Amino acid sequence: MTVLSIVVPCFNEESCLIELHKRLSSAAGEAVGKDYELVLINDGSRDASWAVMQSLAADDTHVVAINLSRNHGHQLALTAGLDLCQGEKILIIDADLQDPPELLPAMLQCMREQEADVVYGVRKSRAGETAFKRATAHGFYRLLSRATEVDIPLDAGDFRLMSRRALDALLAMPEQARFIRGMVAWIGFRQVPFAYDRQERFAGETKYPLKKMMRFAFDALTGFSSAPLKLASHAGLWLSLGSVLLILYIAYAWVAGRSIQGWTSLMLVVVVLGAIQMFVLALLGEYIGRLYNEAKRRPLYIVQEVAGGGERKNGRLGYLADATAKRDSPGGKGRRPIK
Repeated sequence: MTVLSIVVPCFNEESCLIELHKRLSSAAGEAVGKDYELVLINDGSRDASWAVMQSLAADDTHVVAINLSRNHGHQLALTAGLDLCQGEKILIIDADLQDPPELLPAMLQCMREQEADVVYGVRKSRAGETAFKRATAHGFYRLLSRATEVDIPLDAGDFRLMSRRALDALLAMPEQARFIRGMVAWIGFRQVPFAYDRQERFAGETKYPLKKMMRFAFDALTGFSSAPLKLASHAGLWLSLGSVLLILYIAYAWVAGRSIQGWTSLMLVVVVLGAIQMFVLALLGEYIGRLYNEAKRRPLYIVQEVAGGGERKNGRLGYLADATAKRDSPGGKGRRPIK
């Protein structure tokens, strides 16, 4: 088994990959010598990222390049890399170099000294990000902390170092909608923070626009909390109480002989009630949709091909397409997840 695996999900990161490889190789060499692997996952990139990865794998035996069959999303691409890596310790890092690779030796030392299974990065500052992004991130982590039953660390992303036993526990969780930083917090073991200053993106543009950020936040809330359903219950309770008071008022006005006017206020009540009912139905639909996706039991990812690093046989959660699928004759069956 390799001493260290560095897992990097990549989507349209052509401009970062050469510098990423240089800095990660230097940091890994300083930390563990030559006994490491750099696992790059191409998550359906539309630029030349896969070609660059293949070139790196051809020139450096430490590089393992994994090409997914399509864009699966950051969390599933990361899951593929974690599922297929072979290290005793695993570093998760993004390709944009906002999380400095040079922190690896210090994180390994922290893991040894603290006898920890997880060392997670906590952002002291976030260089190069807008005030809106910093404010929404600050609010999101605190809302998540209050809403979930799991103690998810504040201001911590996916940048972390894990032991093999912590990773094996994580890989025993096969759910489709994945919020990995929350799942890592859920597994327990000894987890310690590692404070650092986040840097600006090395090149390119962020792959998390507002729409994806909102989807990610909703995945986190619904994946680790029943608070949205409780919110719907509380809203229904208060609306029911308000309806009783309204009925009492109408009865009093009728007995007192007052003419009840106010078509506008009546329509306002109808619209508000209708909007809340639709909101509650949407929440229920979201949870039911998740149950539907889980019931289908599809592989979490599909690997089209692997460059470098030899054959990968230890995947549990995905599907590795057989190389014979490239031939004219049939017979490529691939390998499904271990049941």
